[in-house]
Amino acid sequence: MPAGFHEVRFPLDVALGATGGPEWRTDVVTLGSGAEHRNARWSRSRRRYNAGYGVKTLDALHAVLAFFEERRGRLIGFRWHDRLDGRSCPPQQAPAPGDQWIGRGDGAARTFQLVKRYGGAFSAHERKIVKPVAGSVLVSVAGALLPHEAVSVDAATGIVTLAEPPPPEADVRAGFSFDVPVRFDTDALDIDLSAFTAGVIPAIPLVEIVD
Repeated sequence: MPAGFHEVRFPLDVALGATGGPEWRTDVVTLGSGAEHRNARWSRSRRRYNAGYGVKTLDALHAVLAFFEERRGRLIGFRWHDRLDGRSCPPQQAPAPGDQWIGRGDGAARTFQLVKRYGGAFSAHERKIVKPVAGSVLVSVAGALLPHEAVSVDAATGIVTLAEPPPPEADVRAGFSFDVPVRFDTDALDIDLSAFTAGVIPAIPLVEIVD
Protein backbone atom coordinates (compact mmCIF):
# COMPACT_ATOMS: atom_id res chain seq x y z
CA MET A 1 0.00 0.00 0.00
CA PRO A 2 1.45 3.42 -0.92
CA ALA A 3 2.80 5.60 1.90
CA GLY A 4 0.13 8.23 1.19
CA PHE A 5 -2.66 6.54 3.12
CA HIS A 6 -4.69 7.61 6.14
CA GLU A 7 -6.22 4.83 8.27
CA VAL A 8 -9.52 6.66 8.54
CA ARG A 9 -12.98 5.92 7.13
CA PHE A 10 -14.86 8.11 4.70
CA PRO A 11 -17.98 9.54 6.48
CA LEU A 12 -20.12 6.47 7.05
CA ASP A 13 -23.52 8.14 6.68
CA VAL A 14 -22.54 9.24 3.17
CA ALA A 15 -20.90 5.93 2.21
CA LEU A 16 -24.08 3.99 3.03
CA GLY A 17 -25.98 5.84 0.29
CA ALA A 18 -23.32 5.66 -2.41
CA THR A 19 -23.25 3.58 -5.59
CA GLY A 20 -20.54 1.45 -7.13
CA GLY A 21 -18.97 -1.99 -7.38
CA PRO A 22 -16.28 -4.08 -9.07
CA GLU A 23 -14.83 -3.35 -12.49
CA TRP A 24 -12.80 -5.59 -14.81
CA ARG A 25 -10.81 -4.61 -17.90
CA THR A 26 -11.35 -6.90 -20.89
CA ASP A 27 -10.29 -6.47 -24.52
CA VAL A 28 -12.89 -7.81 -26.98
CA VAL A 29 -11.86 -8.23 -30.62
CA THR A 30 -14.57 -9.03 -33.16
CA LEU A 31 -13.27 -10.92 -36.19
CA GLY A 32 -14.55 -10.55 -39.73
CA SER A 33 -16.53 -13.76 -39.30
CA GLY A 34 -18.39 -12.31 -36.35
CA ALA A 35 -16.59 -14.50 -33.84
CA GLU A 36 -14.89 -12.71 -30.98
CA HIS A 37 -11.76 -13.12 -28.91
CA ARG A 38 -11.68 -11.90 -25.29
CA ASN A 39 -8.55 -11.17 -23.34
CA ALA A 40 -8.37 -10.13 -19.67
CA ARG A 41 -6.06 -7.15 -19.12
CA TRP A 42 -6.41 -7.23 -15.34
CA SER A 43 -5.76 -10.23 -13.11
CA ARG A 44 -8.19 -8.92 -10.49
CA SER A 45 -11.10 -6.55 -10.24
CA ARG A 46 -10.99 -2.95 -9.07
CA ARG A 47 -13.87 -1.17 -7.37
CA ARG A 48 -15.27 2.22 -8.27
CA TYR A 49 -17.80 4.25 -6.30
CA ASN A 50 -19.71 7.52 -6.53
CA ALA A 51 -20.14 8.98 -3.07
CA GLY A 52 -22.36 11.78 -4.36
CA TYR A 53 -25.48 9.63 -4.12
CA GLY A 54 -25.04 9.47 -0.35
CA VAL A 55 -24.95 13.24 0.17
CA LYS A 56 -28.40 14.39 1.32
CA THR A 57 -27.74 17.60 3.28
CA LEU A 58 -25.45 20.62 3.15
CA ASP A 59 -23.83 19.49 6.41
CA ALA A 60 -23.00 16.10 4.86
CA LEU A 61 -21.62 17.86 1.79
CA HIS A 62 -19.46 20.06 4.01
CA ALA A 63 -18.14 16.95 5.82
CA VAL A 64 -17.14 15.45 2.46
CA LEU A 65 -15.47 18.73 1.45
CA ALA A 66 -13.41 18.76 4.66
CA PHE A 67 -12.48 15.10 4.15
CA PHE A 68 -11.48 15.82 0.52
CA GLU A 69 -9.30 18.78 1.56
CA GLU A 70 -7.49 16.75 4.22
CA ARG A 71 -6.75 13.99 1.68
CA ARG A 72 -5.46 16.63 -0.82
CA GLY A 73 -7.68 15.32 -3.60
CA ARG A 74 -6.23 12.20 -5.23
CA LEU A 75 -3.01 12.31 -3.20
CA ILE A 76 -3.87 10.35 -0.06
CA GLY A 77 -5.89 7.17 0.23
CA PHE A 78 -8.37 6.22 2.94
CA ARG A 79 -10.82 3.53 4.04
CA TRP A 80 -14.22 3.05 2.46
CA HIS A 81 -17.10 0.98 3.85
CA ASP A 82 -18.83 -1.10 1.18
CA ARG A 83 -22.17 -2.10 2.65
CA LEU A 84 -22.70 -4.87 0.05
CA ASP A 85 -19.24 -6.40 0.19
CA GLY A 86 -17.54 -5.65 3.51
CA ARG A 87 -17.56 -9.03 5.25
CA SER A 88 -16.14 -12.51 4.81
CA CYS A 89 -19.75 -13.67 4.48
CA PRO A 90 -22.98 -12.32 2.94
CA PRO A 91 -23.85 -8.81 4.21
CA GLN A 92 -26.77 -9.85 6.42
CA GLN A 93 -24.81 -12.56 8.22
CA ALA A 94 -22.26 -12.27 11.01
CA PRO A 95 -18.64 -13.23 10.22
CA ALA A 96 -17.73 -16.70 11.47
CA PRO A 97 -14.24 -18.22 11.99
CA GLY A 98 -14.77 -20.76 9.22
CA ASP A 99 -15.81 -18.33 6.48
CA GLN A 100 -12.64 -18.06 4.40
CA TRP A 101 -9.69 -20.43 3.92
CA ILE A 102 -6.46 -18.45 4.39
CA GLY A 103 -3.85 -21.19 4.51
CA ARG A 104 -2.68 -24.60 5.66
CA GLY A 105 -0.30 -25.31 8.47
CA ASP A 106 3.17 -26.70 7.85
CA GLY A 107 4.37 -26.78 11.47
CA ALA A 108 6.46 -23.62 11.05
CA ALA A 109 4.55 -20.76 9.38
CA ARG A 110 2.67 -18.41 11.69
CA THR A 111 1.67 -15.59 9.32
CA PHE A 112 -1.24 -15.71 6.88
CA GLN A 113 -2.81 -13.13 4.55
CA LEU A 114 -6.54 -12.53 4.81
CA VAL A 115 -8.33 -13.26 1.54
CA LYS A 116 -11.90 -13.54 0.29
CA ARG A 117 -12.98 -15.89 -2.48
CA TYR A 118 -15.84 -15.33 -4.89
CA GLY A 119 -17.51 -18.22 -6.67
CA GLY A 120 -15.88 -21.61 -6.88
CA ALA A 121 -17.87 -23.82 -9.23
CA PHE A 122 -15.77 -22.85 -12.26
CA SER A 123 -12.92 -20.46 -11.46
CA ALA A 124 -13.03 -18.78 -8.05
CA HIS A 125 -11.65 -15.25 -7.85
CA GLU A 126 -9.38 -14.63 -4.85
CA ARG A 127 -9.17 -11.11 -3.42
CA LYS A 128 -6.50 -10.05 -0.95
CA ILE A 129 -8.02 -8.25 2.03
CA VAL A 130 -5.66 -5.54 3.29
CA LYS A 131 -7.91 -3.37 5.47
CA PRO A 132 -9.70 -5.57 8.03
CA VAL A 133 -11.77 -3.82 10.67
CA ALA A 134 -9.89 -3.86 13.97
CA GLY A 135 -11.31 -6.36 16.43
CA SER A 136 -13.47 -8.15 13.86
CA VAL A 137 -11.12 -11.00 12.85
CA LEU A 138 -11.93 -14.53 14.06
CA VAL A 139 -9.46 -17.32 13.25
CA SER A 140 -9.85 -21.08 13.46
CA VAL A 141 -7.29 -23.86 13.07
CA ALA A 142 -8.56 -27.32 12.13
CA GLY A 143 -12.07 -26.08 12.96
CA ALA A 144 -11.25 -24.84 16.47
CA LEU A 145 -11.66 -21.14 17.23
CA LEU A 146 -8.46 -19.52 18.51
CA PRO A 147 -8.69 -17.15 21.49
CA HIS A 148 -8.08 -13.48 20.68
CA GLU A 149 -4.81 -13.46 22.64
CA ALA A 150 -3.44 -16.16 20.30
CA VAL A 151 -4.04 -14.02 17.19
CA SER A 152 -2.41 -10.75 16.13
CA VAL A 153 -3.88 -8.86 13.19
CA ASP A 154 -2.24 -6.00 11.29
CA ALA A 155 -5.24 -3.83 10.42
CA ALA A 156 -3.17 -1.92 7.84
CA THR A 157 -2.11 -4.98 5.80
CA GLY A 158 -4.50 -7.83 6.61
CA ILE A 159 -1.68 -10.09 7.78
CA VAL A 160 -2.60 -12.46 10.61
CA THR A 161 0.10 -13.72 12.95
CA LEU A 162 -0.60 -16.69 15.22
CA ALA A 163 1.11 -17.22 18.56
CA GLU A 164 1.85 -20.84 17.62
CA PRO A 165 2.34 -22.35 14.16
CA PRO A 166 -0.59 -24.55 13.10
CA PRO A 167 0.25 -28.25 12.85
CA PRO A 168 0.99 -29.70 9.40
CA GLU A 169 -2.03 -29.99 7.08
CA ALA A 170 -4.32 -28.10 9.49
CA ASP A 171 -6.64 -25.72 7.66
CA VAL A 172 -6.48 -22.10 8.81
CA ARG A 173 -9.69 -20.15 8.24
CA ALA A 174 -10.95 -16.71 9.20
CA GLY A 175 -14.04 -14.56 9.40
CA PHE A 176 -13.85 -10.76 9.39
CA SER A 177 -15.24 -7.39 8.41
CA PHE A 178 -13.15 -5.18 6.14
CA ASP A 179 -12.89 -1.83 4.42
CA VAL A 180 -11.76 -1.03 0.88
CA PRO A 181 -8.63 1.12 0.37
CA VAL A 182 -9.66 3.93 -1.98
CA ARG A 183 -8.75 7.43 -3.09
CA PHE A 184 -10.67 10.25 -4.68
CA ASP A 185 -10.59 9.93 -8.46
CA THR A 186 -10.57 13.70 -8.98
CA ASP A 187 -8.52 16.65 -7.81
CA ALA A 188 -11.47 19.04 -8.04
CA LEU A 189 -14.88 19.04 -6.39
CA ASP A 190 -17.09 21.06 -8.75
CA ILE A 191 -20.32 21.55 -6.81
CA ASP A 192 -23.12 23.89 -7.86
CA LEU A 193 -25.01 24.70 -4.66
CA SER A 194 -28.07 25.96 -6.51
CA ALA A 195 -28.24 22.66 -8.39
CA PHE A 196 -27.65 20.70 -5.17
CA THR A 197 -30.56 22.37 -3.40
CA ALA A 198 -32.68 21.60 -6.46
CA GLY A 199 -31.93 17.89 -6.06
CA VAL A 200 -29.00 17.43 -8.48
CA ILE A 201 -26.54 14.84 -7.17
CA PRO A 202 -22.88 15.97 -7.11
CA ALA A 203 -20.25 13.68 -8.63
CA ILE A 204 -17.73 12.45 -6.04
CA PRO A 205 -15.83 9.59 -7.73
CA LEU A 206 -13.68 7.14 -5.77
CA VAL A 207 -11.47 4.32 -7.01
CA GLU A 208 -9.94 1.36 -5.21
CA ILE A 209 -6.19 1.42 -4.60
CA VAL A 210 -4.55 -1.83 -5.69
CA ASP A 211 -0.96 -2.84 -5.10
